[in-house]
Amino acid sequence: MSKLRIGSLFSGYGGLDLAASKVLDGEVVWHCEWEDAPSKVLEANFPGVPNFKDVTKVDWESVPPVDVLTGGFPCQDLSLAGKRAGLKEGTRSGLWMEFANAIDVLKPKVVIVENVRGILSAVAHSDMEPCAWCVGDESDESVLRALGAVLGSLAELGENGYDARWCGVRAADAGAPHNRFRVFIVGVRRDS
Repeated sequence: MSKLRIGSLFSGYGGLDLAASKVLDGEVVWHCEWEDAPSKVLEANFPGVPNFKDVTKVDWESVPPVDVLTGGFPCQDLSLAGKRAGLKEGTRSGLWMEFANAIDVLKPKVVIVENVRGILSAVAHSDMEPCAWCVGDESDESVLRALGAVLGSLAELGENGYDARWCGVRAADAGAPHNRFRVFIVGVRRDS
């Protein structure tokens, strides 16, 4: 049986890719990381694996297909340490929409998403009513949180959508001397 092919978005230094490769017995076949410093680390850890750099400029129709797509889209607008602008177009965290577009075109069997704890509470743009008690009222308050928006996107992508589960994991759970809580979402294409 051949190894699962893994594509990586917002790759950083490739930690999520290394974990996915090991756990799924797969091989990373391409990355998207636009920053120079982490790109050098990727080159060292994944020699010969192409880096498509800027996720906003990739033609997903021309990218080699993958079975698994991983990524940790930008967290600055979700993080409790940031401005909490939320998950919406025009924010760095709004690059989730680029991730969703890649999923929609590539149709991987499995999607693995990582982000900060703030994804649980940060707002997301929504066409939904702002609250159950203010039908038709103008309000900037959103009832949709970033995690809900990501899960909703996954459910609707492609012909069949993705069923997803999520969990929170502290770095201390893996033996690190700090808590650094992260949310991991795993989506499986419904027809897989």
